Amino acid sequence: MRQLFVIWHRYVGLLMTLFLVVAGVTGTMLAFYGELEALLHPHIMRITPVPGQQVMDPVALAQQVLERYPHTVLNRTPLHYESGKPMRYFLQPVPPATVASLQNNEIFIDPYTGAVLAERKWGDISQGLINLLPFMYRLHYSLAVDKWGRTLFGIVALLWTLDCIVGAYLTFPPRQASARSRPGGVVSAMVNWCRRWKKSWQVRRGSGFYKVSFDLHRAGGLWVWAMLFVFAWSGVAFNLAEIYRPVMTQLFASQQTENELPAINPAPASPGLNRQQALARGRVLMQQASTEKKFVIRFENRLTYLPNKSIYSYSVNSSLDVSDEVANTRVMFDAQDGSLLAHYYPGRAASGNTVTEWLLALHTARVGGVAMQVFVSLMGVTVTGLSLTGVYLWWRKRKAKKAAKGQVSRQKRSAVTAAG
Repeated sequence: MRQLFVIWHRYVGLLMTLFLVVAGVTGTMLAFYGELEALLHPHIMRITPVPGQQVMDPVALAQQVLERYPHTVLNRTPLHYESGKPMRYFLQPVPPATVASLQNNEIFIDPYTGAVLAERKWGDISQGLINLLPFMYRLHYSLAVDKWGRTLFGIVALLWTLDCIVGAYLTFPPRQASARSRPGGVVSAMVNWCRRWKKSWQVRRGSGFYKVSFDLHRAGGLWVWAMLFVFAWSGVAFNLAEIYRPVMTQLFASQQTENELPAINPAPASPGLNRQQALARGRVLMQQASTEKKFVIRFENRLTYLPNKSIYSYSVNSSLDVSDEVANTRVMFDAQDGSLLAHYYPGRAASGNTVTEWLLALHTARVGGVAMQVFVSLMGVTVTGLSLTGVYLWWRKRKAKKAAKGQVSRQKRSAVTAAG
């Protein structure tokens, strides 16, 4: 069985190498996505408000954006203004046109004046430096080929999750004869096992490059194993939800989200509540939920319209969220009459959703501040290093096997020649 796991780890690791190296290298930078964007584009990402000037109403600002960009819709209305930063709006074309038909789909707006600061087609590297970080993001989760790449990356994340378990098992020392029959045998065997396993956590000093590489690959994987598993399984959550959700639902209690609410066919041509009415309704429902569940609303985040389901989703950051950087406390209500459909409480109602919230927040470094960003960035380097050392170890073993076979062949030819 152990040999089968060795073969799995070796060849699945080789299969994943390209994906993990790309994810590792890009992840090193994406941990500081906002900071790097501000550094590259300070004229867009940094705003100095005039003293005494107030930000515009978010609904009025959204309407202004739509008037400037006809033949588009705005299904996500940002509500939260971060001091010194622009508001971002993601436009979609009026169906049946597709996003590909838009010249640009991300608009940066000065929230004080309503002026357009910049626009870009998110992730399109042909537009130059303005899309460097979004392009890195596309590489990170889909090799920049979007739908098919995202599915492929999800499959790799699933294999990586399983390989984390296999890799951990392979660090365990081989079994020895049981000492259960002797007094104190079980305890003695456990102590001996831990002593032998301790070697897997260490790097031998003064060894050759191959041995050091082997130790770094094995020990390095153990040192950060928990975070590797977090990255792998959260990668499944991001890219392969059709696998992630059923598994988590079986293991943990889960709440209903927008994804579980049914689509309407045919969907209404337009919502019964306009954006201003929907925002007012969302605020009322959220305040009621806050009073009932006794949580604190910190700031509004977004109003989202789902046209295929005729649903509005209103989200805030609350004391239920895992950090101040995550705003996933939500109410969902009917876009026609405003009737409440569901609540989503990220850190209280269901353990499965709490686990997911933490997995995604850790993956994206949205908890723990700068220290977590640095750690996630270093994890990108670690994932790259583990992948490359794995390839090197495979190549050395393959080279050694070829050399051994060549030696055997030469010996056979020599024996035949001598016999002749």
